[in-house]
Amino acid sequence: MATECEAWLNSNPVEVDNLSDSFLSGDEEKAGSRPVDNEVNGNWISAPSIHEVRVKAKAKRRLRKNSSRDSGRGDSLSDNGDSIRGLQAPPTSPKSKLLDRKSRLGKGRGLPKKGGAGGKGVWGPPGEVYDYEEVDVKDPNYDEDQENCVYETVVLPLDERDFEKTVTPIMQEYFEHGDTNEVAELLGELNLGPMRSGVPTLAVSLALEAKASHRELTSQLLAALCGRVLTLADVEHAFDGLLRELPDLVLDTPDAPQLVGQFIARAVRDQILSKSYIDSYKGKVDCEHARAALDRAAVLLKMNRGGRRIENLWGSGGGQRPVTQLVREVNLLLKEYVLSGDVVEAERCLRELEVPHFHHEFVYEAIVMVLESKGEKTFKMVLQLLKFLCESSIITVDQTRRGFERVYSDIAEINIDVPSAYSALEQFVEKSFSAGIIDKSVKDLCPYRGRKRFVSEGDGGRLKPESY
Repeated sequence: MATECEAWLNSNPVEVDNLSDSFLSGDEEKAGSRPVDNEVNGNWISAPSIHEVRVKAKAKRRLRKNSSRDSGRGDSLSDNGDSIRGLQAPPTSPKSKLLDRKSRLGKGRGLPKKGGAGGKGVWGPPGEVYDYEEVDVKDPNYDEDQENCVYETVVLPLDERDFEKTVTPIMQEYFEHGDTNEVAELLGELNLGPMRSGVPTLAVSLALEAKASHRELTSQLLAALCGRVLTLADVEHAFDGLLRELPDLVLDTPDAPQLVGQFIARAVRDQILSKSYIDSYKGKVDCEHARAALDRAAVLLKMNRGGRRIENLWGSGGGQRPVTQLVREVNLLLKEYVLSGDVVEAERCLRELEVPHFHHEFVYEAIVMVLESKGEKTFKMVLQLLKFLCESSIITVDQTRRGFERVYSDIAEINIDVPSAYSALEQFVEKSFSAGIIDKSVKDLCPYRGRKRFVSEGDGGRLKPESY
């Protein structure tokens, strides 16, 4: 049998490495000099074939190669060279084998490179704080002038087009919230440059087309900005531009000359415009609109306006005005109406108050004026005014009802000063119901005072005590 194997090997040469671990290694090379013991327990066993020897040698080499890196996991081999599935140990890395940073050579501890700070675009490990790095004087790129450099954000100055786009929304928002400090902060962040004088010009131009309360807010804003964002020269330059632009402003706002004159008078009173500003234009103005504006300002500064100061020239919005001031304005409006009898002017003045939520006070004061008056003239004029305002929907039904109910609740106190208040109120309520000012539900709420009667006949004319 040995002779047959040797003959087969001579005809099929095999590399020495492939048979290094086979039965021909070592002492087994001397098999030809001594007989091979193929007997086990009296039974003859045939010698292994060369194919089985090669398979076993290959399996042993694979087992030695994988033992260093795949020990305890993967496939193992049985004694016969068959592949068997052993117990697999869980991988040390939670990542897949494709993304695992563990060395493929079996070296290292399996930790990520650079402590997790490696990779493209990574500045360092998480949580690392970089301290201030001192400048190295011996650095070839060192420049001594760089130590004294101060870096600041440069804001380019606004041109005319960007100025209107940026400042106009700020002014429109200011008309809603009325906070001058916020406007000053927003304008302070801008680089206005030569466009500083355009701020008053733009503000006044927008206020000319707005309400009286917005004009009052504009005057307050100009006074607040002067010294913080604007200078006196900027304000004077702005009003010079407004006087030159009056022919164009009149096309959109016919009463622009009078309004600009009032702005000039208010600016002089707020001390943001010099008192000699108006005098500097005497004999130098050719435009009739500019002359009208300057004349209006001069008149306002000289006249007393019935004790009304120029600070309250525009008035203020209802939400910003105290109640006591609103009550005075309503009383003044009613007195002027009784003297003039102009219903349209009274309606205009009531609109300019801009207090639709406070019209019940107007109804209340009007009825109290009727109760305190002794003639029929006030009775008829107030009734005519309330009818006109209710028909034109200036005063709503709810405000009218609330005004009458306030009079009903205070009639007992009013009667102390006006003894005939009950009878006068009954007559006015009847006339108001006939004119359509109030409905039947408001009429039925009117309090009535019982008549005084004698205690009994022959009691000497003594009256019963009053009871309500």
